[in-house]
Amino acid sequence: MRPEPSSGRQFELHRGRQRAVVVEVGGGLREIEVDGQPVLDGYALHRMADGARGQPLLPWPNRLGDGRYVFGGQTLQLPIDEVERGNAIHGLTRWMNWSLADKAADRARLELMLHPHPGYPFALQLSIAYTLSDGGLNVRTTARNVGSDRLPFGAGYHPYFTVGTPFIDFATLRMAARSSLELDAERRVPTGRVLPVAGSENDFREARPIGASVLDACLTDLDRDTDGRAQVTLADPGSGRSVVVWMEERFRYLQVFSGDTLAPDRRRRSLAIEPMTCPPDAFRTQIDLIVLEPDEAVSLEWGLLLTGI
Repeated sequence: MRPEPSSGRQFELHRGRQRAVVVEVGGGLREIEVDGQPVLDGYALHRMADGARGQPLLPWPNRLGDGRYVFGGQTLQLPIDEVERGNAIHGLTRWMNWSLADKAADRARLELMLHPHPGYPFALQLSIAYTLSDGGLNVRTTARNVGSDRLPFGAGYHPYFTVGTPFIDFATLRMAARSSLELDAERRVPTGRVLPVAGSENDFREARPIGASVLDACLTDLDRDTDGRAQVTLADPGSGRSVVVWMEERFRYLQVFSGDTLAPDRRRRSLAIEPMTCPPDAFRTQIDLIVLEPDEAVSLEWGLLLTGI
């Protein structure tokens, strides 16, 4: 008997030369390719999503120090799943089974009911719609408070992208972010200081080669176009291939990660470009935290534009 895929049911999307695979476990993206060439550095059918590859990070992104926070007069404790640093990390839905709510050739919508439980005693209905267009991919997430108490919420996404270079050292990067959050060296949570990127290793306001830069930074003060979108461009100057990650105004933060701490066969093979609505530790600091009243909903969008691929 053939073993079941580690990420559960697989939902394939097709449009023109594009193909994407959305998965049941975590509700994330496992593959995106154009003419068989990968754009998303995903994971194999019978592997788990190592390094959070392609996973939505809900109901908070990134790290939460000690897993402890205060909300609505309650002190709440979440499981510590980044044990070596003493953090709760990347939300609660990464390993839950999402249900397929709608499917067509070029789109799929998945849903999840996050029931109250210790550490997050709130009722949250989640939906993610993935849609391929002629130019790339659109991801729309909707969160609705279906409980009787207001609740804290944040969203992030953890895709790794490639433009075909063997290592990201040979790619160029442009991200129009003017500031970065200083992160504690040991726990990787913000210290409270916001630093200008000018002159630092994180200064990619003008496109330049990534080279040997080690990136694991949270960026903010994002420049936006007339539609309110911030953009990050990863490109291969040799082939002309590029991936543009765009995010609407609710996404005020961006985490980039060059994968230097991953397994040797994964290190620096692709770049994680992670849109986030709030910074790390937001449940504790409440900085840019989204608070949903009973029956209130929020919808968020980000996506990809693909050229030369």
